[in-house]
Amino acid sequence: MRLRDPICAIATPPGKGAIGVVRLSGEGALELAARVWRGKDPRGLKGGRFTFGEVVDPKTGEALDQALLLVFRAPRSYTGEDLVEFHTHGSPAVLRRVLEVLLEAGARLAGPGEFTFRAYMNGKLDLAQAEAVLALVEAEGELARRQALRALEGAFSRKIEALEQRLLDLLAHIQALLDYPEEGVEPLEAERVLREALAEVEGLLGQARASRLAQKGARLALIGAPNAGKSSLLNALLGYERALVSPIPGTTRDYLEAPLELFGIPLVAVDTAGVRETEDPLERMGVERALGIAEEADLVLYVADRSLPKPTPPPLPWERTLKVATKADLPPAWEDPAFIPVSSLTGEGLDRLKEALKEALLGKEGGEVLLTERQVEALLRARERLKEALGLPQDLMGLALEEVLEALASLRGEGRVAEAVVARVFQNFCVGK
Repeated sequence: MRLRDPICAIATPPGKGAIGVVRLSGEGALELAARVWRGKDPRGLKGGRFTFGEVVDPKTGEALDQALLLVFRAPRSYTGEDLVEFHTHGSPAVLRRVLEVLLEAGARLAGPGEFTFRAYMNGKLDLAQAEAVLALVEAEGELARRQALRALEGAFSRKIEALEQRLLDLLAHIQALLDYPEEGVEPLEAERVLREALAEVEGLLGQARASRLAQKGARLALIGAPNAGKSSLLNALLGYERALVSPIPGTTRDYLEAPLELFGIPLVAVDTAGVRETEDPLERMGVERALGIAEEADLVLYVADRSLPKPTPPPLPWERTLKVATKADLPPAWEDPAFIPVSSLTGEGLDRLKEALKEALLGKEGGEVLLTERQVEALLRARERLKEALGLPQDLMGLALEEVLEALASLRGEGRVAEAVVARVFQNFCVGK
């Protein structure tokens, strides 16, 4: 990939809009912009300044659109290069023509994520921040947005850098003890430092599930006997009537899905058919489907009616299941502290249930850390090497520490990071970003 030649792309989504943006970046970007611009010469503009004019076809002098032109000068731009943005009307025809004249003037079409790749290569972002850019573009829920913005601002990178520094200090002391034992260098409490580092890495890994759910969303399955109150509970969580509620058992024969957002996570709540023994082939199919949905869900709510004799629970993935006792406004037929009592009619217990849902989905840390699959892989490598280092003599401990530091450095794109790994980071970016 050529890293200096001018690149251009439409930076706004496909379709009609009030405004469209075409980006141009690279060596000679200001000169190239001047060829297609009628108005103040972009080459004379200070960085961060807009000017009004027309985008023109330099071959014919035809005006393509009235537009605003915005100049950023290197190194104070997103890419670290001279960068120009044309803010035109949002017609696809206009944007295509602006792109065409830039290509004819000497720019080339940018590849997916190439603007952000240049920002990374020019030291404007590290690799973790580049991944945060993609996460921010793709964020669908509030938590995903917060996670990505914190990572883009460098919170994750600073945490990793501080951890690296502590381990580098330890490695330096170990090397000094091995190379110059006669100098009497005081040994650090190597085990304490390693255990603290291991706890920090494990704390980050403990937020991997919450990060994945925030970025990708989660499925919440409501499972229970007929007329246990699943549909009423779904409506109470949604805040509006989505599922049909009836006192007749077996109203829900198939599953019903409804989107909602809780704690910033986009969820799909699935109300399933009542689970019970039955000879009805259609109802039996609904029961089988309900159990299959529970098996695949990220979290299950097992719903039981507390006003009736306690039912025998079906086979469920109990490690990711919360137990809910419904109809808490009625006299109880049984008590069980493992169940959260809830009344969909009065709202009693709903706040407690939501808190339990939050902890089950996000963990006690709150899920504020963005972790990509690549970062999880690197942290897992670091954790394994840290565990090995704890049981090694100091000469071999130093070798294990070097591998830990290599894994941590790869998180920020420092040290030896394979080209294929960097390419994997940018392959899912859209063109124009």
